[in-house]
Amino acid sequence: MMTDTRRASLDAEPDTGGAAAADPAAAPDAAATNRGEDLAEALAREAADLKDKLLRTLAEMENLRRRTEREVAESRTYGVASFARDILAVADNMARALQTLRAELKDKADASVKALLDGVELTERELLKVLEKHGVRKFEPQREKFDPNLHQAMYEVVDPSLPPGTVAQVVQAGYMIGDRMLRPALVAVAKGGPKAAPEPTANDNADADTSGSDPVG
Repeated sequence: MMTDTRRASLDAEPDTGGAAAADPAAAPDAAATNRGEDLAEALAREAADLKDKLLRTLAEMENLRRRTEREVAESRTYGVASFARDILAVADNMARALQTLRAELKDKADASVKALLDGVELTERELLKVLEKHGVRKFEPQREKFDPNLHQAMYEVVDPSLPPGTVAQVVQAGYMIGDRMLRPALVAVAKGGPKAAPEPTANDNADADTSGSDPVG
């Protein structure tokens, strides 16, 4: 009788041993899941970091390419600046030699002298063409507004036909290379010329209309 009662009580007790035996198997699975999530997050951060570095490197390479292209273009355009500046002395001497001979003297010269002068003029034209081919162009700012960035004032002249601050004479032509100044033009600036008349205002027009009308009686 006692044996049956004890067996029944033992059967009624919960089987805690089986649950305890199942817990060690569930714990490794949870730990493995956590490690997998941590690894995925680390890989995602590393991928984002590598992508950012790649984009930065590509941007730097593009900037380097553009800068190199710009430097090469500037070198092609302005690389002859020193040589062209020295050649300008030759062009100036030719121009002075031709300016010293007046047209009537050239007409009265014999055939050999005429041929010599024609050769000098041809050489000057060819020299200017070669300079223009390499981006060097001549400019003479006669009757233009004085620009201190392009012109160098040598003296002032009184010329009533020109407004003040206008280039009255070009002593020596200037030269540009590309969009930069190679040599400024030496000029004489006009002073004491006519000033621009002020434009009439609306009040002046109204006063003129009032003064010209008859008073109302």
